Parts: sequence; structure tokens; C-alpha cells
Amino acid sequence: MLNTKGMRFPLDVILVCIRWYAAYPLSYRHLEEMMDERGVSVDHSSISRWAIRFLPLLEKVFRKHKRPVGVSWRMDETYIKVKGVWKYLYRAVDKEGKTVDFLLTAKRDKAAAKRFFDKAMPAHGVPEKVTMDKSGANKAAIDAINAGREIQIVVRQIKYRNNIVEQDHRAIKRVTRPMCNFKSFRSARNVLAGIELMHMIRKAQFAIADAGERSFADQFYALAGQVRPV
Repeated sequence: MLNTKGMRFPLDVILVCIRWYAAYPLSYRHLEEMMDERGVSVDHSSISRWAIRFLPLLEKVFRKHKRPVGVSWRMDETYIKVKGVWKYLYRAVDKEGKTVDFLLTAKRDKAAAKRFFDKAMPAHGVPEKVTMDKSGANKAAIDAINAGREIQIVVRQIKYRNNIVEQDHRAIKRVTRPMCNFKSFRSARNVLAGIELMHMIRKAQFAIADAGERSFADQFYALAGQVRPV
């Protein structure tokens, strides 16, 4: 269970705030007002601290219970504004639309694309195929990986085949839009981990008993119960 030692709010209040924030297009001030209507006076800055602290912990535990993904990936990057500057969120889904992995980077280049694959492949296996747009940097990253492999990863640079991941970006951007610009790279990275987590739970990627009979919220709270105190 999350360690809330020293905090004056009970765990159930903290969990509902961070769940709503990462799952729906709401700002911290929206949540402050919503909680006030429910008789809970909590400052928006407290909710921000909770999200930054706890969401990446929940996403890390989720990875241990994540359903396997397919071997045909669709990879792309989208833009996320941090302190007024555009950063890059690399993402991949399989051909069924299930999230493979994600990575926020400061730059959009071969090194950033390779870091994304270096994160995704150990956790999810090496794909047989990767579909991407015409990005030379992304192709160069796969070429570098293929250089040390006997069985080559097939690369398909066909834009229309990448519609699955481009459409999937929208679910993430819909939630980030009201957040009005992240104040630091760390806060962006941590909150995005929570947003991606909620998106994966919605896509039935949480391998938990009776998942089909549990609501989205119940699955989230079951996940929270898996976290060891830190």
C-alpha cells in the first residue's frame, strides 16, 4: 500500500484525487473545487505533489501485472509542452491497439528513439515488425539495433498503417490539454506515467483476477493495494 506517513489526508482521498487527475481532462484547480463540494478542503498544490509522487509508483507496479503485447508494433512520437517548450513523447502500440511502452524525451533524434526501444524491448520482447512514419531518426534507431541481430526487425515506413498509434495519442492529449503546460520535466514524466497507466487499464491490459467484472476504478484501487510502502 502507498506510504502516506506524515500526510494529513487519508489514503482514499489521495487515491481518488490522483485517479481523477490522470484519468480525466481535469486541472488541479478543478479537483480542488470538486473535493471542496464533497466537504474535503485540499489545496491544488497538494494534489500536484501527490500525483508527482505516487503515479509513477503505481505505473511501475502495473508493469508487473501487464498483459503481453503483440509482436507487430506501431511506433510514433507526439508533442508535450514542458515549461513552454515542446518535448517528445515516444509511444508504441501493437496491432490491436494495446500500449507497448512510452518515453518522454527532450529531443527528437536517433538517440532518443533508440532509448525508447531500449526501454521497450527488454520489457516486452523484440518485435517482429515495427511500423513508423518516414522519420529518418526512428529508422536509424532500428537500423542500429538490427546491426547486432541475426534476425532482423522488419521496418515498414507506411504512414497510413500508423493510424492506430496516431489515434491512440489522442487519448493521452485529451487528458493533458487542461493541465496547461507542465512546470518541469520530472513532473511531466511522472504524471504522464499515470495517464498512460489509466489508459492501459481502460484497454484491459491489467492482468488481474476477474478483471472483466471489475470497474475501471476498482482495478485502479486493486493496483494501489499492490504497492509496497516506500
